[in-house]
Amino acid sequence: MTCSDDPSLLDPEYAALLDSLPPPEPPLEDLSLARRQFNDALLAAVRNINEPFLPPESEYRVQDHSVLVDGGSITVRCLTPTPSGAQDKEFPLLYWTHGGGWVFGSIENDDLFLRTICFELQIVVININYRLSPENPFPVPLNDAYAGLKWAAENASLLYASLKKGFILSGTSAGANLAAVLAHRARDDPFFEDKRITGQLLQIPPVVHPDAYPEQYKDHLRSYYTVGDSRVLDGNEMDDCYEKYGARPFDPECSPLLYTSHKGLAPAFIQVCSADPLRDEAILYERILREAGIKTMLEVYPGVGHGFHIDLPESKLGLKFVRDFKRGLKWLLGAVSDSAI
Repeated sequence: MTCSDDPSLLDPEYAALLDSLPPPEPPLEDLSLARRQFNDALLAAVRNINEPFLPPESEYRVQDHSVLVDGGSITVRCLTPTPSGAQDKEFPLLYWTHGGGWVFGSIENDDLFLRTICFELQIVVININYRLSPENPFPVPLNDAYAGLKWAAENASLLYASLKKGFILSGTSAGANLAAVLAHRARDDPFFEDKRITGQLLQIPPVVHPDAYPEQYKDHLRSYYTVGDSRVLDGNEMDDCYEKYGARPFDPECSPLLYTSHKGLAPAFIQVCSADPLRDEAILYERILREAGIKTMLEVYPGVGHGFHIDLPESKLGLKFVRDFKRGLKWLLGAVSDSAI
């Protein structure tokens, strides 16, 4: 699959959005202030998007738990369906890691959206509040996410989840990177031998550091510096995120595309934006998984950039992005019956 780098081919609604944005300002040196601004802007947007669709509070339960990790504790938020007349019912489980370049964000990023997913798809959702870089550099965010994943697996029955009905990893952007790495870790860890991951749903994932592009694939990896917009996300901003994350570029736990083997992973549904600097690596990752015998589905959204669905939720492609997430989740849940659990 090829995608054009020509900015004239931007989706008209997305191009209008970019035209409405002010010129980018220099990055704030005060990271705590930058985080507050990020959170305020994001949470205002997601409230506007999701509040009209929230299910009645009687249809799901919200519980925050504290999970011990190396050097401290983290919060995991558990969303459990509570349909009337089905108090003893068990549901599949979705484990979610939020985006924000490993530097920004929290479980509040996607909380309202995930409440809707919990209700509409009748699935338990675990939303993990991993510690952020650079204060907690690699591998702390990853190890936090892995500790949360083990906690979820160990406590599934208490959350009315049945891993045999589905155990799916998902996240957006940096959270999708974490989810992709967790899939490999869990595959190789005897702890998960009877708790197999059954699916991966990766939204706009970074999967290989630009300094670690494999020679044989460099011709397929053009978008990092040729696509994107600094008012949304470009390669320079990703470089800054990688620097703050502090991982070695060639470490597969930073660049999961570089794992020597992808065999034995769960099926994967991957969402990619064609005007995203992360476009080419995500498309290549789907191809590499498929060539390793992994069932995959790929959706590419033409002419839109990283995280466009937050800014343009009512656009044709924004609505499709969310519909496809739900469709991909249903596809992964349907694949459970074909897997050896």
